[in-house]
Amino acid sequence: MSENKLQVDIITPQKVIYSGEAESVTLPGSKSPFQVLINHAPIVSSLDNGKVKVVETGGKSHSFSTTDGFAEVAKNKVSVLVESAEEV
Repeated sequence: MSENKLQVDIITPQKVIYSGEAESVTLPGSKSPFQVLINHAPIVSSLDNGKVKVVETGGKSHSFSTTDGFAEVAKNKVSVLVESAEEV
C-alpha cells in the first residue's frame, strides 16, 4: 500500500463488504460524523446507523448504508466493523 493512500476495509460478521485504497472516508460517528484523511491520528470510534462514504483516488466514490458498529484508524488503515452494510 502506498503511503499516500488509506487502506479501507468494511467488514460484517458475514463477509468483507469493501476492501480497497482510498483518499478519504467519511464515517457516521456516534458523537458526530467525521472524515478520515491520509495520516489521520489513531482513533477508535463507535458508529451509529448511517452512511459510510469512501472516495478512491481519481474521485470515484462508494456509499454504504451501515448499521452501528466501530471504526479503528491506525497507520493509514481504516477498519470499519458493522453488523450489516449495503452499497447504495
